[in-house]
Amino acid sequence: MKISKTAKNLLIIILLVTSIGCDQISKSIVRQNVDYNENITVIKNFITLTKVENTGAFLSLGQQLPKVAYRLLMILLPLIVISYALWYLLKDTNLSKLMIIGISLIIGGGLGNIIDRLIYGSVTDFLYFNFALFHTGIVNIADISVTTGFFILLYEALVNRKKSVLEQ
Repeated sequence: MKISKTAKNLLIIILLVTSIGCDQISKSIVRQNVDYNENITVIKNFITLTKVENTGAFLSLGQQLPKVAYRLLMILLPLIVISYALWYLLKDTNLSKLMIIGISLIIGGGLGNIIDRLIYGSVTDFLYFNFALFHTGIVNIADISVTTGFFILLYEALVNRKKSVLEQ
């Protein structure tokens, strides 16, 4: 089901502002109230708060890059990709609601972490999840937004593929 251009743009704005806002507010609270490497149990054996600063990307990759390479790979390149994704999101009129939501969450999360890199030179991570069979690294709301957006896009691709196979 298609939505109007105005409704689509409003949905995009709401998702971006919510994603970036929740990320930046939560990081600010953690920066002010949690000591480095302090462990605060939120839900026993499931969620722990612990503040770390990550100068790299996923799992601290790129942490040892020279400053110029860091700015290129951790700030400029992601900004180019995010700009293209936003342009695509605003331009394409045939996107499903799930595609709009998924891409918006990825953009919002990406921008949340880029804001940290620009202002602080690192990204504040603070959430650790223990899911019995596996556990996460220490992440933040922006990371969760990007991951959620990715899984929404993956789901949408699988559903559309299944529909196209059934229609043949």
